[in-house]
Amino acid sequence: PVFAGMNGSAIENFSCVIYNIFLMNCTWQAGRHAPADTQYFLYWQNSRDEEEMECELYIKDENGRNMGCIFQNVSIGTEKAYFLVNGSSKDSLIQFYDEYIDLYKIEILTAPLNVTAHCTRDSAGCIITWHPPLTSHVEKAKCFQYEISIQNK
Repeated sequence: PVFAGMNGSAIENFSCVIYNIFLMNCTWQAGRHAPADTQYFLYWQNSRDEEEMECELYIKDENGRNMGCIFQNVSIGTEKAYFLVNGSSKDSLIQFYDEYIDLYKIEILTAPLNVTAHCTRDSAGCIITWHPPLTSHVEKAKCFQYEISIQNK
């Protein structure tokens, strides 16, 4: 059955972010009613054409339970990525958790590059320039919007 396992044993608060262009960090919490010996395993598939991959670098809690994962060399595609976290316990069956996520929605962008300010004493004021941030999926600089906050006048 699809939802076999003890109610409340599946993970909770699943969350992923992509940062530094190609690193992805996913975290979760153990199910409220999961037995103490429950161990969780994360699998993901970036697109239907790619192989499903298990986490290579788990983040563990003080009891050695997998509570997150760090992925390297992540590329953001156009399809939703599929995530599955299942669990095992010697005491009971553990429910799985799955979710589809648009990876571009969870990317934390780097700051703009080469920010410079040239100020003059005349009425011209200041000219501030920058380059778009590095990203793995946005190819057009016009896709970005910027806001400048001037702290000291």
